[in-house]
Amino acid sequence: MGDRWHVEVDRSVCIGSGMCVGHAPDGFRLDSARQSHPQDADLDASEEILAAAENCPVEAIAITLVAGGEPVFPPEE
Repeated sequence: MGDRWHVEVDRSVCIGSGMCVGHAPDGFRLDSARQSHPQDADLDASEEILAAAENCPVEAIAITLVAGGEPVFPPEE
């Protein structure tokens, strides 16, 4: 993919399902309160990170391009 993504988790929405960690164990971690955090705010674009965002049951993960800030997920409608 070649792009760099900025990844944010809305912890007021996160329910701690852990699906993000299951899809992208190198991209996310759960803290002691079972809240998701990206391992780094800016990550290389990857299918695993996108799958984590797409499969979050409460859509708590947002991905934007580091260069320019355009949304990757959720896509603009």
